[in-house]
Amino acid sequence: MTAKNRIFMSFTSNSENVGIARVAAAAFAAQMDLTLNEIEEIKVAVSEAVSNSVIHGYGNDNKGIIELTMMLYEDRLEYIIVDHGKGIADIAQARQPSYSSDPERMGLGFVFMESFMDELIVESQVGVGTTVKMVKKIQTGGTH
Repeated sequence: MTAKNRIFMSFTSNSENVGIARVAAAAFAAQMDLTLNEIEEIKVAVSEAVSNSVIHGYGNDNKGIIELTMMLYEDRLEYIIVDHGKGIADIAQARQPSYSSDPERMGLGFVFMESFMDELIVESQVGVGTTVKMVKKIQTGGTH
């Protein structure tokens, strides 16, 4: 199936850019007939994924590059966040509630992503980077 719309953006791993990614994700989602709550959930999920890239992928080094691809299909929105940072050694462990490689963090990023989106796919290789793909299914022709 061909995407009806696609936006690609790349930005440095500055924490300030998390908000920009969040707003872009919301604006992209607003093309669809979604509730404000659904758009808020997408904003949280995307900002968690981008924050993970900044904090864990690049260790708050603002010289890294994060790529955000947003695609709109007839029945779903897809958000793909890619970094070329440290990578995740154990994805299953990283997805556990309360796990964080940083003891100052709550470790709920993947929990939020998983609960707010319909699909979450995480691929990572140590020393190469991480790709997070999130899908939000769209109810077509009905009410929410």
